[in-house]
Amino acid sequence: MKATGIIVEYNPFHNGHLYHATEARKASDADVVIAVMSGNFLQRGEPAFVDKWTRTHMALQGGVDLVFELPYAFATAHAPTFAEGAIRLLDSVHCHSFCFGSEGGKITPFEKSVELIEQAGVTYEQTVKASIKEGVSYPKALNEAYLTAVRSAGAEKDVVDLTKPNNILGFQYMQAVSKIGSLMQAVTIPRIGANYFDDAKEGNPIASATGIRKAFFESLDLDRVDGFVSPSAKACLQKWQADYATFGSWQAFYPLLRFTILRAGPERLAEIADITEGIENLFFRAATNQDQFHLFMEEVKSKRYTWTRLQRMLTHIFTGFTYDMRQVMNAPSYLRLLGMTHTGQRYLNQNKKRLKLPLVSKAAAFSNDSLKMDIHAADMYALGIGHGTNNSPFGADYKTSPIMIP
Repeated sequence: MKATGIIVEYNPFHNGHLYHATEARKASDADVVIAVMSGNFLQRGEPAFVDKWTRTHMALQGGVDLVFELPYAFATAHAPTFAEGAIRLLDSVHCHSFCFGSEGGKITPFEKSVELIEQAGVTYEQTVKASIKEGVSYPKALNEAYLTAVRSAGAEKDVVDLTKPNNILGFQYMQAVSKIGSLMQAVTIPRIGANYFDDAKEGNPIASATGIRKAFFESLDLDRVDGFVSPSAKACLQKWQADYATFGSWQAFYPLLRFTILRAGPERLAEIADITEGIENLFFRAATNQDQFHLFMEEVKSKRYTWTRLQRMLTHIFTGFTYDMRQVMNAPSYLRLLGMTHTGQRYLNQNKKRLKLPLVSKAAAFSNDSLKMDIHAADMYALGIGHGTNNSPFGADYKTSPIMIP
């Protein structure tokens, strides 16, 4: 059986994701679609709208055959680490190809861009680091170094535009494939409908996940997502709302986050991954002053730190993820199975003996630092959802078996 891989968050699963899974299968002529999906905290440094088990259920009903969890250390990292972790997992399960959405929908510009940056070598990396030291944000530093290399090579018309969010991630995936020497074939399809930050618009069936979440939080009415998600996905969201009432967001989690910051104090905050340049003092002061998340963020944001970078720091504060913990999690070390269809199960049965990493279907049957962190992060998410009450879905990683969908 031939497998193609996709890298996803599904926050939540919507019609654009359904299109991606369907087109990935067609474009790569695959029998199986394998998704590497972030757990309960995401790459932009925020709690997932619903937990990984609910999102897995949506994915399996929406064209995906196998779902593996991207470990916390990679799911909440900046783009290069996020991309490398995900690509390593897809390679370890022997995907023939991987497919990502992009603004242009053509793979050649990505290939030329990766080749150009590899030729630029150390000069490119030094330019990025120099810009960051001067206070430029990582995305801006990356783009400036990239444009310098492009202009030097006179290749403006041949390469990909790295000001676009999907192109940026696609480029990072391509670089990761080159770095690890994977033989996976890269495939891209054009992103259709709304852009990443666009509001959900009535009459347009393809809305961004950001727009869908915004539309819901404005009214707390799931009927607002009609037309943007499939009936099966909406049913999953309705069940979640009936069970827990709260959907994941920093607004909902802020009381626990604020408590964590104030109890830790600046000295302990400085040990947390990504905390740098004394920002722990600013976090502590803002948590002392502000009782709402958006007011807290208004106090701490600056030109030096993007909103996403700040949220990643806060995610690590909330989960207690330190620099020391990160050092021992430099590459994925297992394949955490979250769910499968019968087709996905057949693929696993055929390839189980040749997987490059151990397959974990029961959390209690495997133990290492990275998996412990995944389970801990899931429990902290559960506390945020239930506000620390008995309604928290605590311990789900030990209680939940991989989801099976016909």
